[in-house]
Amino acid sequence: MPITGTRSALIAARRDRSLREALLVTDWPAWATERVEVRLPDAAWQQRGDDERRLLENALARWLVAPVEHVGSTAVPGLAAKPILDLQAAVADLECVPDIAFALEPSAWHHVPVDLDGRPWRRFLVKVSDGRRAAHLHVMTRDMPHWGQQLAFRNALRADPVLVERYAVLKMDLAARHADDREAYTDAKAAFVHAVLAGGKGGTAARG
Repeated sequence: MPITGTRSALIAARRDRSLREALLVTDWPAWATERVEVRLPDAAWQQRGDDERRLLENALARWLVAPVEHVGSTAVPGLAAKPILDLQAAVADLECVPDIAFALEPSAWHHVPVDLDGRPWRRFLVKVSDGRRAAHLHVMTRDMPHWGQQLAFRNALRADPVLVERYAVLKMDLAARHADDREAYTDAKAAFVHAVLAGGKGGTAARG
């Protein structure tokens, strides 16, 4: 099911349920506005990530310029996370994304338009299972800073159990505060992520 509308309207509807009802915003599927839910670590996430990564590499081989990477919290053993896999794929040019979306559509992947996603450096697809998000695919060119940053953040967490614990505490707290606002939840983690990438270990952000 295609996602239509504007990013500002979707954010407003997320933040105000009465507004969403008043505007009769019923054309958005449930997964587009589902609540933020951080769960305790699950060892199965790594295997699921490997399985999904291999499926994507087979399906997208003609467009890929690097191996598909499992990133995000589900890629870090022992880390609490939303039970949604994050994967990233590098392509030579984002012009191929309509073809990628068409190739993945039979596997329940949905392409989110860039004006709704609001991140022009990537193209974003969501895999849906039983009406809920199962995985995200971030498609970008390999020269985008975000490609290396997401790998560096994942690797820093994998190498530091103390950092994992701090990040888990932060995520649980933010999920409780922003359960109905995925954008606010993501934005509130930014200081921690930037501190880790800068070598600061995220300590101040984790206490905030």
